[in-house]
Amino acid sequence: MKRFLNLVVYILTIHVSALLIAGLFRLVLFISSYHQLTSEALSDKTLPMLAFVHGVWFDNVIGCYILLLPLVVAVVCGVCNYYGKALFRFFTIFFSVFYGLVYLISASDIPYFAYFFKHINSSIFEWFGYAGTTAGMILGESAYYLSIGLFLLFLAGFVVWLIYLARYFHHRSLTISAPFPYWKRGGAVLIGACLIGLCIFGIRGRTGYNPIKVSAAYFCQDAFLNQLGVSPTFNLLTSVMDDMRPENKYLHLMDEQEAITKAQALLNRPGDANVSPLAVYRHAAKADSVQQRRPNVVLIMMESMSAKFMKHFGQSETLTPFLDSLYTRSISFRNFYSAGIHTNHGLYATLYSFPAMMKRNLMKGSVIPRYSGLPTVLKENGYYNLFFMTHEGQYDNMNAFFRTNGYDEVFSQEDYPADKVVNSFGVQDDFLYDYAIPVLNQRAATGQPFFATLLSISNHPPYVIPPFFHPKTSEPEMQIVEYADWALRQFFEEARKQPWFDNTIFVLEGDHGKLVGDAECELPESYNHIPLMIYSSRIQPEEKTTFGGQVDIQPTILGLLNIDYLQNNFGVDLLKEERPCMFYTADNMVVGRNDTLLYLYNYETQQELTYDIGNGKLNAVPMDDSFLPLKEYSFSMLQSAEFLVKHGKTLNSIPFTQQ
Repeated sequence: MKRFLNLVVYILTIHVSALLIAGLFRLVLFISSYHQLTSEALSDKTLPMLAFVHGVWFDNVIGCYILLLPLVVAVVCGVCNYYGKALFRFFTIFFSVFYGLVYLISASDIPYFAYFFKHINSSIFEWFGYAGTTAGMILGESAYYLSIGLFLLFLAGFVVWLIYLARYFHHRSLTISAPFPYWKRGGAVLIGACLIGLCIFGIRGRTGYNPIKVSAAYFCQDAFLNQLGVSPTFNLLTSVMDDMRPENKYLHLMDEQEAITKAQALLNRPGDANVSPLAVYRHAAKADSVQQRRPNVVLIMMESMSAKFMKHFGQSETLTPFLDSLYTRSISFRNFYSAGIHTNHGLYATLYSFPAMMKRNLMKGSVIPRYSGLPTVLKENGYYNLFFMTHEGQYDNMNAFFRTNGYDEVFSQEDYPADKVVNSFGVQDDFLYDYAIPVLNQRAATGQPFFATLLSISNHPPYVIPPFFHPKTSEPEMQIVEYADWALRQFFEEARKQPWFDNTIFVLEGDHGKLVGDAECELPESYNHIPLMIYSSRIQPEEKTTFGGQVDIQPTILGLLNIDYLQNNFGVDLLKEERPCMFYTADNMVVGRNDTLLYLYNYETQQELTYDIGNGKLNAVPMDDSFLPLKEYSFSMLQSAEFLVKHGKTLNSIPFTQQ
């Protein structure tokens, strides 16, 4: 047993040593990019320390991947009572090779990060096709010599240390002559199994619902420190896996240039050669300002809130009395549709005015994409931006994505009391709303306008109805809608008591819908037909019947606020412009609809489905030229969006490295 424990100590010593060297690479990165720190990070020394703590966490994940096989080998050798020289030679070579790769990636990441302000990712493999050019670039730039030298120095030191450890622990194993009966070998198996279990847990990285993601490293408002904690190797591996996912394959519906030309014409966009083909400058009419002092904005995205749940849209049960009453007191939209059928689609489209790209989650990924949108424009105009969610911040990469793209603070399950968490999606709606009120009060007290986004969750399985709430209906799917509506009423009643209420614009929408009633076609309307209400005590109520979608919220709100900005996305101001139709997606389905026609296209099977809805009911009809405008409208918007995303044309200006 002592020889086995000696072997275990040897392996764990290597693991700790390797993490220390990985930390040295992070220290070099920190020093080389120290100028990127914000004034807040420079004044608060605990922030860099926390970034390094996150770094150890991520480095340990990679270390546990490497550690797993040696632990298995150690257990097998322990059972066989073999501790020969060849075993230690194997470990020396194994750790030298794999940590050599880790250190090579870490060293390469230092100049890469300095140039791109992001960690090394799968895009580097595109350079492999130009080996000569790439080698010339590396060897021809003297600034890279430091990284090359550090790699060689740290790797050489690590290998020498491995050789020393192998000799030392092998010699110790020879001096241990204690007998090793079979019952002790069982103990070795038990200890080894525990260590392997801990190693697998280390690979997963955390105890929560989701395994560790890049988002876990984002903890403050400093863009550099948020990225500092991410292991370059972890970032590279996960970005490669992201690329391999089928849903991340490039979308091809039509010729790119043809799509852009059509989108420019349909949206009346002149384009800007320095930004994108769809860029346009929006100049507000200052005389039409809602009020003298710029209003706060509170956006509430209601989980799975299909319009079909509301009496106003034909629901027979009284499920949403508050929403129905608010609908008549707001600027409301009768023909409004979600961009997709998942929460990430709704957030992405609402906040950044880009359409959902089929089943793809464009917020997810090790390389955090940058977008200009409602949060960034408001931030540029003096707003303080907050995001409140019920679940873990890592879910759908929200924490990292939103902190990167305009939000100052993100509140999530990690910030709430553990006893308030009711299921895998965190806390309930009423707690989220109660939590937000005092936070918003604090922000309002500063005199700075705020933009707050609240993402509810209760209307999502598994349904949890609080014991204090007594619904009138009998089905859980209906009861939870009653509760969600009640929680919203409580929030508004409490918000109405606050001094900032009268100077706030409230925007309420469903993040997407769900099946309500029977499925009338391959994609029931209830999945995407959602309510949109814009409420303020100083805005005249009105119902709009023209078509709109989540991509239109940003320009509509910025128009209400009379803010000048450069628009580089797919939205229109629904209070000043009209869409001839609306387009949206649902995983593998593309949809275009107007008052009389419905066009559906299955991207995977390339099947077209066409319906006449002129009499209010769906009637399947053959495909003909009357559906071509819907097809061209939908395809051109989606293909143009794919082009902008692919070529990084998602910002209102040239990308910057630090705000």
